[in-house]
Amino acid sequence: MSADDIPAALPADICLTGLGLVLREWTDDDLPVMVELFNDPQVGLWTPLRFPFDKEAARAYLAQARQRRSDGLYVQLAITADGDAPMGEILLFRTGSPGEAELAYAVGPRHRRRRLATRAVQLITSYAYDVLGMDHVLLRIAQDNRGSVAVAHSAGFAPTDALPLTRAGSRHPLHTWRHHRAE
Repeated sequence: MSADDIPAALPADICLTGLGLVLREWTDDDLPVMVELFNDPQVGLWTPLRFPFDKEAARAYLAQARQRRSDGLYVQLAITADGDAPMGEILLFRTGSPGEAELAYAVGPRHRRRRLATRAVQLITSYAYDVLGMDHVLLRIAQDNRGSVAVAHSAGFAPTDALPLTRAGSRHPLHTWRHHRAE
């Protein structure tokens, strides 16, 4: 299956459960929590989200997430322990190359050092393979982002020799890490 074969209309409500997590859709009720999670200098440093991040930014971000989802491009899910209070976010999106998806994530400051990002990456990587039929999954990480480098290693990703890339909104060159589906 190629990236172009991912259905344009992804399931209306994705909820992934496993590894002690529930990855669920964001709701309007989550807007105040989004502010708490993403209004953090570290999130602003390593992601395209800008610091400060207020309720207006959260509304715009959720609207953009819903539009990207309806366009069949992105899945953006809240990372929770029980399906209730979000502790972070995980994104899965198409790269444009056949059989390839990319992930991104952020965990709120109060919830770090609990392996949430590693477990969320592992859970959604399995979804990318088992449900979407991807051949491999990528992470793009700034070399100095030690937390994300540790997540990549823990989740079974390996650095590639691809040249670093710079994206709009990125403050650092991003290095590519790849996870290959086990045979």
